[in-house]
Order: sequence, then C-alpha cells, then structure tokens
Amino acid sequence: MNRYCLTLDLIDDPELIAAYEEIHQHIWPEIYISINEAGIEKMEIYRLGTRLFMIMEVNDSFSFEKKADMDNGNEKVQEWEKLMWKYQQALPGAKPGEKWMLMDKIFEL
Repeated sequence: MNRYCLTLDLIDDPELIAAYEEIHQHIWPEIYISINEAGIEKMEIYRLGTRLFMIMEVNDSFSFEKKADMDNGNEKVQEWEKLMWKYQQALPGAKPGEKWMLMDKIFEL
C-alpha cells in the first residue's frame, strides 16, 4: 500500500470554508465510487486556516494518470470538480488547472 500527501488552498472566506466543510460531510455517492474504483482505499483531508492537507492510501492498481483519465471521462466527477473550484484556489506555482499538489516526504520516524 502506498501513501500520498497532497495540499491545496481554499479561498479565504469563512462562509465558503464552512460550506466546503459541510459539502464534505455528505459527498456525492458517485464521487465516493470514483475514488474507490481508482484504487484509493483511504482518504483524509485536514484543514488549517485556508490550507488543506490530504492523505491518500492507495492499492497497487492506483496511478495518478489512471485517476485523471477516469475523472475526465466521468460527467459527475467533472460536475463535482467544477463545484469545488468555487471554494478552492490553486497554490502558487501550480500549473493552469492544477489543484491538489503532491507533497514531498522529507522525514519519517
């Protein structure tokens, strides 16, 4: 099992942040299914201020390329991603359209 950590920022607006958190208490069933079918077995998202931190534990069938291809072909996922841009903003240095950015592990105990 592999673990990936990613980060992203939210728009600095308390009402939008509260709405984002509420939406994530009840994600759409199609989103849950797409995450699971991509090989993601566990996902957690944490927040500090406007910074989000995601931990994904994935099985051997997972790849970022496969997930991107699956998402691009899934109308409901595209609808979800469009909705998420209402709350999210790209990090400095992100490529156009890039959201969650993969973090480098620098320490392990």
